[in-house]
Amino acid sequence: MFFKQCLIMRVVFVVLVLLRVQHVHSASKGVVASLQAKWSMTPLLLETRWAGIFTSLSLESVRSYYNLIIKKAGQFLTDLQVNLLKLSLSLRAYSPAVHAFQQIASDEPPPDGCTAFVVVHGQNACSTKDMKKLLKTAAGRPRPYLYKSDHQYPGVNGTDLPVAVLYAEIGTKEFNTFHKVLSERAQEGKLIYVLRHFVSVSISRMLLSGYGVELAIKSTEYKAVDDTQVKVTTDNEDENDEVQGFLFGKLKKSHPDLQEELGELRKHLLESTNDMTPLKVWELQDLSFQAASRIMTVPKFDSLKLMQDLSQNFPSKARSLTRVAVNQDMRKEIEDNQKVSESMGIQPGDAGLFINGIHVDLDIHNAFRYDPCARSYQLEAGTTNVPQHWANDIEKDSMYRHWPSSVQELLRATFPGVIRQIRRNFYNLVLFLDPIQEESIELVKLAELFYKHNIPLRIGFVLVVSADDKVDGYLDAGVALFRLLNYISEEYDEAQAFTSMVYNRVEVGETLSVDTVTAYLKKKFPKANAARILGVDSSYDDNRKAGGVFYRKSGLGALPVGLFNGIPLSSEEMDPEELETVLLQKIMETTNFFQRAVFMVGYLFCVDVVDFLMEQANVVPRINPLILSSERRYLDFTSSPVADDWDDTTMFSYLDSKDKTAVVSKKIKYFIREVTMWIVADIEQPSGRQLLRNALKHMKSSSSNCRVGVINNPSGKPTEDNSALYRAVWASLLTQSSKNMLDFSLKLLKEENVELLKQGTKIKHLLKQVSGGMDHDAFEKKFNTMEVDFLHSQQKYCKEVLKLKAGQRAVVSNGRVLSLLDEEEEFSVEDFHLLEKITLRTSAEKIKSKIKQMNLNAQKASDLIMKVDALLTASPKGEARKDVKFLKDKHSLYFNVSFNSVLQLAQREDEVFYDVVAIVDPLTRDAQKLAPLLVVLGQVVNMKVQVFMNCRAKLSEMPLKSFYQYVLEPDVTFFGNNSLSPGPVARFTEIPESPLLTLNMITPESWMVEAVRSPYDLDNIHLQEVNGVVNAEYELEYLLLEGHCFDLSTGQPPRGLQFTLGMRQEPLMHDTIVMANLGYFQLKANPGAWILRLREGRSEDIYQIQAHDATDSPVDAGDVIVVLNSFHSKIIKVRVQKKPDKLNEDLLSEGTESKGLWDSITSVDGDDKKKDVLNIFSVASGHLYERFLRIMTLSVLQHTKTPVKFWFLKNYLSPSFKDTISHMAKAYGFQYELVQYKWPRWLHQQTEKQRIIWGYKILFLDVLFPLAVDKIIFVDADQIVRADLKELRDLDLEGAPYGYTPFCDSRKEMEGYRFWKTGYWASHLAHRKYHISALYVVDLKKFRKIAAGDRLRGQYQALSQDPNSLSNLDQDLPNNMIHQVAIKSLPQEWLWCETWCDDNSKTTAKTIDLCNNPKTKEPKLSAAVRIVPEWSKYDNEIKQFLKRHLSAHETF
Repeated sequence: MFFKQCLIMRVVFVVLVLLRVQHVHSASKGVVASLQAKWSMTPLLLETRWAGIFTSLSLESVRSYYNLIIKKAGQFLTDLQVNLLKLSLSLRAYSPAVHAFQQIASDEPPPDGCTAFVVVHGQNACSTKDMKKLLKTAAGRPRPYLYKSDHQYPGVNGTDLPVAVLYAEIGTKEFNTFHKVLSERAQEGKLIYVLRHFVSVSISRMLLSGYGVELAIKSTEYKAVDDTQVKVTTDNEDENDEVQGFLFGKLKKSHPDLQEELGELRKHLLESTNDMTPLKVWELQDLSFQAASRIMTVPKFDSLKLMQDLSQNFPSKARSLTRVAVNQDMRKEIEDNQKVSESMGIQPGDAGLFINGIHVDLDIHNAFRYDPCARSYQLEAGTTNVPQHWANDIEKDSMYRHWPSSVQELLRATFPGVIRQIRRNFYNLVLFLDPIQEESIELVKLAELFYKHNIPLRIGFVLVVSADDKVDGYLDAGVALFRLLNYISEEYDEAQAFTSMVYNRVEVGETLSVDTVTAYLKKKFPKANAARILGVDSSYDDNRKAGGVFYRKSGLGALPVGLFNGIPLSSEEMDPEELETVLLQKIMETTNFFQRAVFMVGYLFCVDVVDFLMEQANVVPRINPLILSSERRYLDFTSSPVADDWDDTTMFSYLDSKDKTAVVSKKIKYFIREVTMWIVADIEQPSGRQLLRNALKHMKSSSSNCRVGVINNPSGKPTEDNSALYRAVWASLLTQSSKNMLDFSLKLLKEENVELLKQGTKIKHLLKQVSGGMDHDAFEKKFNTMEVDFLHSQQKYCKEVLKLKAGQRAVVSNGRVLSLLDEEEEFSVEDFHLLEKITLRTSAEKIKSKIKQMNLNAQKASDLIMKVDALLTASPKGEARKDVKFLKDKHSLYFNVSFNSVLQLAQREDEVFYDVVAIVDPLTRDAQKLAPLLVVLGQVVNMKVQVFMNCRAKLSEMPLKSFYQYVLEPDVTFFGNNSLSPGPVARFTEIPESPLLTLNMITPESWMVEAVRSPYDLDNIHLQEVNGVVNAEYELEYLLLEGHCFDLSTGQPPRGLQFTLGMRQEPLMHDTIVMANLGYFQLKANPGAWILRLREGRSEDIYQIQAHDATDSPVDAGDVIVVLNSFHSKIIKVRVQKKPDKLNEDLLSEGTESKGLWDSITSVDGDDKKKDVLNIFSVASGHLYERFLRIMTLSVLQHTKTPVKFWFLKNYLSPSFKDTISHMAKAYGFQYELVQYKWPRWLHQQTEKQRIIWGYKILFLDVLFPLAVDKIIFVDADQIVRADLKELRDLDLEGAPYGYTPFCDSRKEMEGYRFWKTGYWASHLAHRKYHISALYVVDLKKFRKIAAGDRLRGQYQALSQDPNSLSNLDQDLPNNMIHQVAIKSLPQEWLWCETWCDDNSKTTAKTIDLCNNPKTKEPKLSAAVRIVPEWSKYDNEIKQFLKRHLSAHETF
């Protein structure tokens, strides 16, 4: 010991003498993980173009080239935007958009030898000369499909012009040549010029960021590490190797004679800082509070980095934290705050991140993600203001008296699909009917069906009948029915009126007649006076007109129409054949809404349900689809143009859309208030005048807060003669007070006054009719001297920016453009009321309250409200903003107050800042992600940060069992020679060498990544056995295209339906199967434009695609085109329908499936007979289990003469296995397929790699393999096969979808370990066997037909929420579901395992499994050699094969 200490002191002395201050990167022993794109590096200039900046630069050295890009961008962007641009370039966020065009170009395909080319209607050219020839003949060829993401050069862009698509790289000589010609012709209105990026040569790899890397500590209870030595030829000794300030890499180079001593010192320093000794239970309890105390005591600017260090390196920091004293004031403050946070649904230990009040989901590992959402609106349709006949009342009618009335019944568990019968008016249907319409008959009969079957639906009718007082019940059947129902309601009751409806006397296809009503009245009520009921002097005509008045005022569409809880049903939903299904679905959806209201907030206990519904934020007084539509277009007010005058029409025409909008918003004059509405119309036309009159009448009402501006959109070229009315309005805006100009304009716009003007009356005579002090002289002077140039600018603005036809009307509300397409389309005063209400409620009210604090004058305040509202509401919508406040927030304005548990970082003054609130326990997986994210964001944007500590008390186990790195940089990085770095990597330094680690990539949910280069076993990293750095290179193999598919006829997912994805030149590149759970499907792809089709065979024969959402082609297009051009998730919806002659066909019934991507499943001989193929499925992770997998493969092949196809799960295979399996398949004569499936986002996620692998064994059997595979056998990797598995495949499963072998009972000394014989399992199985999952056979046809996969996923979703359930996921789940999905128990000899089976039964074993032994904990390798005599022979054979392969590879 003394000698060792002296040695260390000697080295320390040498180090201190030689030490130099040098930059630090990584340790010589550690782990480096990187993730590269599958495509080559895209030019930064093109990515900048996608960020919204178009500029052409000459290519220079890389760093100066980048600096020049940023400098040019700075001319268009603010400093904040420049920082965000740098971050996006660091993330390579726009690289997929650039590469998407590369894929589109490859589908043309590009002409040989061309670095840039033009495609004109399907034909391409490499020179401008050839291009001009193609343009001349373009009209005879079909126009190309243009994508939403295409860059169209500003120009006329008429539909009759030829389209020239340029594929080129901006900044190159070839681009400039083509661009000059094409841009000139586009400006002249001769063609439409489209640019798509095309990089002819790029071989540089590109590293990505925005993901996490985890090194999880593995349990070493059972040793499962391969003993094969890894040969690594690398010079991984990093000269910038730093441990506690000592730079060992450079020291070793400078002093090679001290290599051994320096190594000893480095090891000593690492061990002194990385104490991995297990903690006692009492040491664990306060770790979370101790970490928070440590964070709160350091200087604020170090606190986030300390949180990052503690959370990401917790296993090696844990012991030092146990010595930290907990601040008791901090503990109390945290506990007080937690009482508040629990009301927000945040429990101790949970995390939340709010940026400007918007919640950011930390469970979604995606720096690129956003999630738009739609909204539906309810009509004010309570019990008081709608003239309706209620057929029933759930709360009062005696027929429902036996139902429970407590809202707690909503929370009671029921079987899926069961509608709860509760005595509350939760579900309300109001039908607006014209009684004499044919459709009304079927709708009333359907409503009666709901009533008679005790569905808890309150049903009401609003009858819209003739309002003419001269029409009585003997002239109009609708009036007759209305009076009859009133009579029955008054003399008897509402329910009888409903059940007495005369429609059961009318056949479907006929209409109601007066004779039918009178005959019914005479039969049912023979003593009634028909004349007094139906005649002219009827006593039962009250409120006859009210139904029609309310219907017209509400703005509902064509009759019949229905409201479900105030929400209008679409015309498709009102189809009597669809309505029953629609209503049942809406009842189930609304039940979830009420459940949340009761569970989360305790609503509805003492509240009338209808009142509660009518108090919701989406209730409106009128329905106007144009106003309420979720498809919205907004103007862009962000520009500040140099020229701001519209009198010079020529100058105005050169401005782009944003600049034109800025000029118009500056020059326009208003009838003044707060919410801004622009009326765009030709007021020389009656419809234009009516629109402006309605706007001004609305503005004049006491409830209005809007200001109105007018933009002229004349039907023809504006002149003095045809623009007098508009110029008069404009002159009054420029010269008169608000009241006078409003009164004058309303007077001027009256049709009788317009007629007077046409007859020659002078406008000045109308002025005299306006009361008040109107300045006549100023008006006349302005009117008589006004030029019309600015009217030309307005007309150009309407056409080019607002996209309106000449004379077309529009309303622009705070930048939102509502185009009135039909000349007859009315926009009433009530519509203006509704529009203002929606505008204020959406965001303007909140914006107004903020701007009010700035003390601006009315004009500037209204301008700012308009611009900010347009900017915010035009951006993608997520969930509502939250104002996060805790008990200590009363001090939030006083930054000198030191919070004990809230970390506060102030923003820089006098700059725009983001308000960031985080709630986090510093020792959680959320903290591992949150801390580095906040650190990077702090370098990019100005932030005010509050981090509330949300610690857990009384911990009983280590809160974190992994090291973690989040790969994210605020800017692009360069090497010392000014060349561009490929990108950031995850570097784990100062990692203790003793623990066994497994590497996990935690990526955005739409990424599919795989390891592509590493000689090391990434599933079992043991640094003690490694010399140098463990390098792990991953690749983003695919971006995921996800979707949901439903059958339009049934509303159900079409289970087993297959989709394909490909390009025009190669239609079938990927395919998939639709599952019943949510109709979910997923397809693998990369950036580009893809065509989605039904797969040839039964899918295409039986079904056809009817509609699709979130795709990139029109709904009626022949091909469904999907463009992947970002790292965001892409989720589409597809609706299909059976062909008319295939309505009785079943996809999953017996039938032939044509070959597609899976054509290696079955080979076809010349005689067209299918070969018999044995399909084997297995999974493996880590070099040891891949070694076992090769041996299992060999043992299967040794015992069968049947051709074998192996299906290996690709997700976790090592690069070395993927590299050698093809050679092994060729040498041993078997087929193989690497299958992969991304764990769906909606299915409960597992975090441990082993449990994820277990999940893949059982959860996706119905979608992993094509329909052509009838049966598949799963064989564990560590199994040895001793029999022909063909025998197992052909075994009769007696109707069960799969067969498993039960656990052995014969080894008696293991009885105490047989957990399935006691407790839960004993009672659940009810004398059935508990089965082992090491070997099972699946009848995939039966499995799919009974929806076994969907049932298993459903049960997993329910059970997996409890972390203590499904401890052996792949085994527990099928055994738990044994009553719903039967298991065929296989004969015992099919699986022998020494742990559970006695030695005597080994001789008849058909397979031997190397089960873990909980008693002996024997390592796998030694057990294999001891238990299975032939195992060593197989192992040596494989080793010799791999040796030969490696030698051949090195020779090559």
